[in-house]
Amino acid sequence: MTGAQALIQSLLCEQVDHIFGYAGATICPAVDALKEHPEIGYTLVRTEQNAGHMASGYARISGKVGVCMVTSGPGATNLITGIATAFMDSIPMVAITGQVPSHLLGRDIFQEVDITGAVAPFSKHSYLVKDANDIPRVVKESFHIAATGRPGPVLIDVPIDVQNQELKRFEYPETVNIRGYKPSVKGNELQIKRVIEAISNAKQPLICAGGGVWLAGAQAELLELAERCAIPVVKTMMGISLMPTDHPLNMGMIGAHGNACANKALVKSDLLIMVGARAADRAIINPAEIQRRMPMIHIDVDPAEIGKNMQAQIPLVGNVKVILRQMLDKDPPVADSAEWLDFLGDYRRAELNRQFPRREGYVFPGTVLRRLGRKLDEDAIVSVDVGQNQIFTCKYLPQKHGRLLTSGGLGTMGYALPAAIGAKVAAPDKQNIVVCGDGSFQMDMNELAAVRHAGMDIKIVLFRNRVLGLVNQIQRAAPYHGPFGVDLDGSPDFAAIAAAYGIPSLTADDEDSLDGVLDQFLAHEGSCLLICEVHPDVNTTD
Repeated sequence: MTGAQALIQSLLCEQVDHIFGYAGATICPAVDALKEHPEIGYTLVRTEQNAGHMASGYARISGKVGVCMVTSGPGATNLITGIATAFMDSIPMVAITGQVPSHLLGRDIFQEVDITGAVAPFSKHSYLVKDANDIPRVVKESFHIAATGRPGPVLIDVPIDVQNQELKRFEYPETVNIRGYKPSVKGNELQIKRVIEAISNAKQPLICAGGGVWLAGAQAELLELAERCAIPVVKTMMGISLMPTDHPLNMGMIGAHGNACANKALVKSDLLIMVGARAADRAIINPAEIQRRMPMIHIDVDPAEIGKNMQAQIPLVGNVKVILRQMLDKDPPVADSAEWLDFLGDYRRAELNRQFPRREGYVFPGTVLRRLGRKLDEDAIVSVDVGQNQIFTCKYLPQKHGRLLTSGGLGTMGYALPAAIGAKVAAPDKQNIVVCGDGSFQMDMNELAAVRHAGMDIKIVLFRNRVLGLVNQIQRAAPYHGPFGVDLDGSPDFAAIAAAYGIPSLTADDEDSLDGVLDQFLAHEGSCLLICEVHPDVNTTD
């Protein structure tokens, strides 16, 4: 058995059923071995960055480790953004890269880069394999590291000569024992008792839930805690879809671009319970002020996050699902928060019922998203790009019991379509929606080829305002002197582009006929593009 065959066999041992990749010379032995195993599906991406985003979308929906595989040199460097995006959002991923022959490493030969060194700051771990006999152990460790503790991407760099090397014997390890890597799982019992006491004493408690709840599979425990204790919930961008929008305890998304009700709750609370969230700057603009106003409980699997941005009076390190179950088993008290809920409920109702502005010949993104969300399936998957489209979606798209996927940490434009493709591979029977702007779509529209090749049903909502919307919005305010370098002049005819890939399109430029257009869009059999005409001066605060 060669190293390449051992690599693919090891992936089979990890129950990998799909790989997203782009072949090249130094990864050809592995691709050749993969060809002999049709039980592993393969998606050819059109640029390597999107292999990472597809693996991310796949991982977030399947609950498994996403796998991508590319060649050395520019193949590996193109993948860097996909790896960094996964790292910032704690997505479990194993990225496999081909490498030049090991005896030529360091000589700057054709398509050589030090990819393990390049990704060191934003990967959970990386391996440069120097002996094919190490491949089974390296793969086993990589999947373990990627999926345990705080999840994240792991890179395996395999020189072509190692892929061709014969193994003495293939034996896949049953267990992993990595010295110094023992992630905490169970929460400290004394700290949990302190949490229960703090909840019983609070009049205006608030739960702030983040993407860590999804990663731990703890959404049911979070909802049970909130309902049993009558505690309202706000979310970071990564936790948006944890609760239905119409749930009486759901107060929306916090942050600079969040819902007014959620930010009001954050300011007025007397006990903040952070669950699987980082307290990053986009979510909590002034951590010192929040810290001055109220005590904080911080529950997170990563001890490095606790105290990094905000000091926690009660830190709890461990798996969020396990810790929330520990809390629930202690029969936590119902918070004395009736007045608090009434106060927030008035704000929330006003926000959900607000009227959006109208302009002749255009549609307002909030109006489109509100009406679209009401028509979606209960378990629809919505992948959102970065920019104004992301903010509008997080604020106004009604959530049911599906998922919202976006790049929250790195803010990577061009994430939505490839993530949706990965999500579709993971859940082919679920309704799959992409929301993007005309700037971000031009970063990933080449992946329509992957959509067409697989015959996927992905519905794409494109907000066309002919500018880089969020930057345009920022530049129109002090201290800047007006927009520059944001006009998307030279953009293509998106309907013609979609048609070239065999995908039909519709246009929405009149809100009176919007419901009919949305119904036609969603009812179409197969993929479809909806081009929504948006005024370039539209602001996320409108």
